[in-house]
Amino acid sequence: MRQLSEADRDAIRLAQDPQFPRWLEQITATGGCSHPVHLTGSTTTLDGATGEILHHYDTRTEPGERLLVRCRNRRATICPACSRLHAGDTFHLVRAGLLGGKNVPASVRDRPRLFVTLTAPSFGPVHRSGEVCRPRRDGGACEHGRSLGCGGVHAPDALAVGQPLCSDCYDYTGHVLWHAHASKLWDRFVIDVRRRLASSAGLVQSRFAQHARVSFARVAEYQKRAAVHVHAIVRLDGPNGPDDEPPPWGTTDVLIDAVRASAGRVLVRTPHSPAVGELDLRWGAQVDARPLRANGDGPDDDAVAAYVAKYVTKGATETGAGTDYPLTTWADIESAPVSAHVRTLMRACWRLGGLPEYAPLRFRAWAHTLGYRGHILTKSRAYSTTYAALRAERARHVGHADIPDTVTDARWRYIGSGHTPGAALLAAGVAEDIASNREIAREEREAPR
Repeated sequence: MRQLSEADRDAIRLAQDPQFPRWLEQITATGGCSHPVHLTGSTTTLDGATGEILHHYDTRTEPGERLLVRCRNRRATICPACSRLHAGDTFHLVRAGLLGGKNVPASVRDRPRLFVTLTAPSFGPVHRSGEVCRPRRDGGACEHGRSLGCGGVHAPDALAVGQPLCSDCYDYTGHVLWHAHASKLWDRFVIDVRRRLASSAGLVQSRFAQHARVSFARVAEYQKRAAVHVHAIVRLDGPNGPDDEPPPWGTTDVLIDAVRASAGRVLVRTPHSPAVGELDLRWGAQVDARPLRANGDGPDDDAVAAYVAKYVTKGATETGAGTDYPLTTWADIESAPVSAHVRTLMRACWRLGGLPEYAPLRFRAWAHTLGYRGHILTKSRAYSTTYAALRAERARHVGHADIPDTVTDARWRYIGSGHTPGAALLAAGVAEDIASNREIAREEREAPR
């Protein structure tokens, strides 16, 4: 007879507990979250006028005297259930800024809108896919005697793609310093776009906000060479954002010109370092700005929203550009399951993190993301709705929202997180069932009538 595993024995123990049905209800309510947060406490809802208790909830009657809530981790490698929910919210957040909805007027679909891609500069020659790896310099070899092209044709998913042709030539220091300043480079890019739009309209830069507003949503994506590039939706509105039409001079062509000019102009200068010097950091030469058109002549709005939503749930481990957990020692770097190229970038972060002039950049704390400190998804305030608003809407839909004219007294305390082995097994089954049911429902909706 096969011996039961620890997880199987624990699952049986849970199933035999008299409170198992309620525990299963909690797991289902979290969507089968892989790493739920455990809370203890109570909530009392009172009538705002009379003080009468309308509802009282206390975890003392719950299994283990605790309530399980979602971890809300966006990474599919950490929690598939919560990442699917986050992807759905991201899709609706991005789509609302493209097509309207969620309190955003449908007229935004007729505004000047671009799908912009900004890349990192070159830090050294790497293996490329889709074409023959040929030398790009006369002589075909670097100063270390290594060929600047392997002569092969790589598939997009080949392990060699993105790896340096000569690791001694590759500027690892510049790479991680660029990552550390990428968010600041984006901020300066947006500011410069506004300046250029103002100049093209003959406006004083300080008056631009009285005439128009630039709104955006951007996602950061790691390329094969482990360098971040940015995909962004950029929209031009009137001064009050999505509720205002842009001025007559605010055309798609004017916006494209401003984006391209700003991408080639802005720079960020690194702090001076006796060991490194002072670097001027810029965007890469490859800049793409495609108009999004309501008549379908251009990238599809839903496809753009789905792309952003899909990428935002990817963890560093899944993309091969780092890890999903911080690295606290040099030994963590040496044992991380990454390529030699990524490991060298992590080492560069660790070394730079030991220099006092770079202390504000916290390189060692961000070695697992190769020095990149920005959020995967960011948006301007006026672009569309917010994650908080989407969660509140979902709460109202399932009947968990606060009742108007009431007062809520909530007292909660964190007491732990995660699952026992058996609970993890059962939660994974719940998550799989929910995902399967959603897929079946989607297929039924899309089936020909």
